[in-house]
Amino acid sequence: MSGLPDELWRQILEIGIRNSKFSYKDLCCVSISCRRLHRLSSEDSLWSYLLFSDFPSPSQQQNPNSNHSSSTSPSAKSTYRIKFEREKDRKVAAHRRAVLRKESEIVERERKIREIETRLRLETENMTAASIELSNLHKVRQASVALNVWQPEVVRGRQKQIVEQCVVSVESRVHSLEMELKLCKQQIAGFNKAHRDEKRRLENAKEELASMKYHPLQDYRLTSSGDNECNKKRKKLKRC
Repeated sequence: MSGLPDELWRQILEIGIRNSKFSYKDLCCVSISCRRLHRLSSEDSLWSYLLFSDFPSPSQQQNPNSNHSSSTSPSAKSTYRIKFEREKDRKVAAHRRAVLRKESEIVERERKIREIETRLRLETENMTAASIELSNLHKVRQASVALNVWQPEVVRGRQKQIVEQCVVSVESRVHSLEMELKLCKQQIAGFNKAHRDEKRRLENAKEELASMKYHPLQDYRLTSSGDNECNKKRKKLKRC
């Protein structure tokens, strides 16, 4: 390696960058291998090609070294660092906005699920009340039919009392209650389907949010209690 001239190493690095094989990470890794490669990898010509390939601009289409020919202009490496940091901040801000949008979507879906559950509970209560009233009307109908048959006076008096307590037309009310029960069952079936769909969408949104927040060096599944447990263990180990 020491026998190769600087010009040959410079050409090797330029060929790697021109063929899009070398990235800024590769060039930084090469720069920490030895002092000679550190000096060669910091030259403006290499970083100009990287700047042109990663952050192309209309003024650089003809000559990527045109912006750094003046001695007063910043070096290509400094310009690349500035643009890289700007791009990084832009991506971080875009990621943060995407996370906030996904969190807002989760909150909205949870609100819809609560609303569906409330309507489902009310519809279930209405169906229960209609079922109880329909059962009572069936008893009234049976009592009115039983009045036409001979029965003991005690039983007959009780059935007559049941019939007299009903002030509405039994047949019309039974028909309307049967229609109401059928409608309640359809509404409940629709609410159950909507609840399942919203729950599925909520689970998908939570999985997407978890993948968006995922970091290989941090476990986002840890809860605050889990963090407290880990902190207690660390303190105990330090005391030991």
